[in-house]
Amino acid sequence: MIFLDYIINLSIFSLMVSTPLVIRSFFNLKPLKYFRIWGGLYAGVVSFILVQLTILEQGYSYDLRYAAIILAFVYLGPLAGLITGSFALFARLLESGHWSPAIIGWAITIILFSALHPYIKRLTPIKKSVAFFVTYLFIYIITVPFIFNVFRDNPFFHFQYIVFVMFGVIIGGLLIESYEKLYRLNTKFSDLYKMTASYQKELKQTLLTLEESEAKYRLIAENTSDLIMVMTKEHSISYFSPSHNLVLGYNDSELENVEICQFIHPEDIHNFENTINNMFKNRKSQSMEFRYKHKAGHWIDFESRCMPVMGEHGCIEHIVIISRDISERKKAEEFLLQSEKLSIVGELAAGVAHEIRNPLTTIKGFVQLYKKENSSIEFNDLLLSELERIETITSEMLSLGKPQAIQLKRTDLRELLENTLDLLQPQAYMNDIQFKLEFEESPYFITSEKNQLKQVFLNILKNAMEAMNEGGIIQINLRKESEHECIISFQDQGVGIPEELLPRLGEPFYSLKEKGTGLGLMICHKIIKQHQGDIHYKSEVNKGTLVEIKLPLLSN
Repeated sequence: MIFLDYIINLSIFSLMVSTPLVIRSFFNLKPLKYFRIWGGLYAGVVSFILVQLTILEQGYSYDLRYAAIILAFVYLGPLAGLITGSFALFARLLESGHWSPAIIGWAITIILFSALHPYIKRLTPIKKSVAFFVTYLFIYIITVPFIFNVFRDNPFFHFQYIVFVMFGVIIGGLLIESYEKLYRLNTKFSDLYKMTASYQKELKQTLLTLEESEAKYRLIAENTSDLIMVMTKEHSISYFSPSHNLVLGYNDSELENVEICQFIHPEDIHNFENTINNMFKNRKSQSMEFRYKHKAGHWIDFESRCMPVMGEHGCIEHIVIISRDISERKKAEEFLLQSEKLSIVGELAAGVAHEIRNPLTTIKGFVQLYKKENSSIEFNDLLLSELERIETITSEMLSLGKPQAIQLKRTDLRELLENTLDLLQPQAYMNDIQFKLEFEESPYFITSEKNQLKQVFLNILKNAMEAMNEGGIIQINLRKESEHECIISFQDQGVGIPEELLPRLGEPFYSLKEKGTGLGLMICHKIIKQHQGDIHYKSEVNKGTLVEIKLPLLSN
């Protein structure tokens, strides 16, 4: 019969603990103001009802009220525990006699619980429950059988009661902890996906978000021109991106169970293997350049970024290798180098030719005078012929510093600017200079000869970089002046040019550089003029120089 009373008490206690938790799970309510006080009042009501279900034994009663008090102290704090204990004491005094043991035991328990709370408040609820229950067990054993001499000769009675309270604490704690975990999990999902709908809608939205995210990553991985590979710690390839088919011409079946070194140029294999081995040792990302073999048989230059992926115990489980085709960049670098060489040769040739022409004219004039006075000398015509030949050679040398005949084609000016900046990016990086390109979202199509316009942009940007010894930002702006005209501006943060010297810019052999010839800007002026454009300069000393180029746009 007593066992049945235990079951009834524990069942009702469990129901009363779980009821507010279940109700709370159906509503997305804001936290109550003075939540601990309201919680203490509810726990007090629960303890009051538990006292009404007390089990009588030889004039004494025992119930689960102290299980409610312990849980109130654990989850709501000393104030809520005091409120709960007060309700429990009041109900106990109304229910039966023996007031002195009830009041003294209650007072000792509340005082010790309140004193213990500051020392264990940082512990987990489970550990706090154990601490409070052990304290209560100690108080009960000292006071009830020994101080108050209640059933001192019947330890089984006390054992039943202690187990009874212990089960109440365990069941109540499990219910609260399970709810708290579910509530925290639900809250995390709600915050993450900002959903206020029901759990089913939230789950659907979560799955939809995950599918969209996966689709985005798949879209990037499957449509990028970069080659993405995943290498295992055994140096085998576990993933090839679909871009291998697009860039190298291999399909999935041809890439299965193959060694990566089969596609790498024999001269680059040693460097590739050393880089991978060093990465497994140093656990740091590394870059390298090597050549991949296309299915058609030719080789393609790639720049690869290798990133280690750590697994358990800090070991490298995978290496992600992202490779980019740099063939066009290599060609551009060669073109830039060739342009620089041609520029140097042209400047040298033009300078030498200019210096030769002056004495050549003098010599030619005296030979012609000498021929008139001594027409019989047969070497006069030979000398004049050779002098004319030298003059022709000097004219050809001068042409190296001049723009050649051009073939105008439809050109995307924005793309041409971006390609030019890519060429100079390494040199700018070494000099702590940044390019900042701004343009309106509008097409900029012109009729031009790409290489010559690129030469203009290169000359202007190089001049700007050479004027910025301490680094800085070069601002490049592309905008429409009108429907039929656009402006490209280059603003540097260099030393600037005195205003009185600006009109002379572009004159041959006039340069502000110590070793300059002035032919570079002269060529720029002539190229812009051939493209029916204009070039203007604005500058302030120690503030920088602004170069503006106006070019006609193609009509749509």
